[in-house]
Amino acid sequence: MTISFDLTDTQREITESVRQMMRRFPDQYWAEKEDKHEFPHEFYQAFVEAGFLGAAIPQEYGGSGLGLMEVALMLGEVSASGGGLGAASAVHLSVFGMTPVVKYGSEAMKRKYLPKIVDGSLHVCFGVTEPDAGTDTTSITTKAVRDGDHYVISGKKIWTSKAAESQKCLLLTRTTPREQAARPSDGMTLFLVDLDPKSVTIRPIKKMARNSVSSCEVFYDQLRVHESDRVGEEGKGFQYLLDGLNAERILVSFEAVGLGRAAINRATEYAKNRKVFGRMIGQNQSIQFPLAESLAKLEAAHLMALKGASLYDAGQSCGAEANMALYLAGAAAFEAADRAVQTHGGFGYASEFHVERYFRETRLWRLAPISQNLILAYIAERLLGLPKSY
Repeated sequence: MTISFDLTDTQREITESVRQMMRRFPDQYWAEKEDKHEFPHEFYQAFVEAGFLGAAIPQEYGGSGLGLMEVALMLGEVSASGGGLGAASAVHLSVFGMTPVVKYGSEAMKRKYLPKIVDGSLHVCFGVTEPDAGTDTTSITTKAVRDGDHYVISGKKIWTSKAAESQKCLLLTRTTPREQAARPSDGMTLFLVDLDPKSVTIRPIKKMARNSVSSCEVFYDQLRVHESDRVGEEGKGFQYLLDGLNAERILVSFEAVGLGRAAINRATEYAKNRKVFGRMIGQNQSIQFPLAESLAKLEAAHLMALKGASLYDAGQSCGAEANMALYLAGAAAFEAADRAVQTHGGFGYASEFHVERYFRETRLWRLAPISQNLILAYIAERLLGLPKSY
């Protein structure tokens, strides 16, 4: 297919609108939210009022019905403003993470919940990962047992982002034990469940970064869920989940590139104004070359992400591009942030210059939503034809 690197009028308008909005939320805002472990409600509400939260939700449910490319450009700008991982995570799932509901949910489910997501009145999280089933999703043990027109759900999830701020969770369960399923990926079912405190316990996890958005352990103890809150057919949850993985990796790639660019911009500005031994440090090639190299790597990752988004919106296969974009963007963003800290010298360790926050946040993208080692295993197996290594 032909890929154009020229943005459409709509894409340019979206990009500029987000950029303008994000000027209301400077680095200091995000630093304070990080320090206080406080959800960025003001930013979230501004995002809602601008109409961005419903960007990917169909128009008949109150959204804008835009494609992945538009959403990716939007979240890339959110991150590039200096908001980074904290800002993007606050809205990421509501903007695009409800794709399984949009594609496979009942009409009643869509009409009941999607407009509330668009207007910001309903916060939703996504529960997949478990303590003993990280990337090996087919090994989850959270079970949903049929009981008349309800299911009874018990189990434990971990690293559920935004659980502490959410009313609902898009939850992956097992309705058929793995050993009884025809294939390991069969027998899993998605539900859009209430986080009812009578049956659900949420415990935030202390962590290195992105403390403005919680990451939680969530315990489900005999939670009753009506069958109307099941997403699609019973037993096909894993297939529905796979449908959105490539999109998520592309979105995260844009977010990573955005924060990497923010790091390079801060380092460059500092290098232009910091004088040591009678000259600006930006004159030194030992400062110039690492920053220049990182910019080149970020731009290369961005191009791969653009290709992935173009293929996705065209309905074409994009697994390789999505994975390679995430690999390149995660590595380039972390390196850019590391070099920004190094450029600042001792001040890079100080919170007031913000690059230490960038450094902590970019580290996550080498682990999640999938580790870089597993991406390399995917490339080796799917593209090079080498034997499966795990």
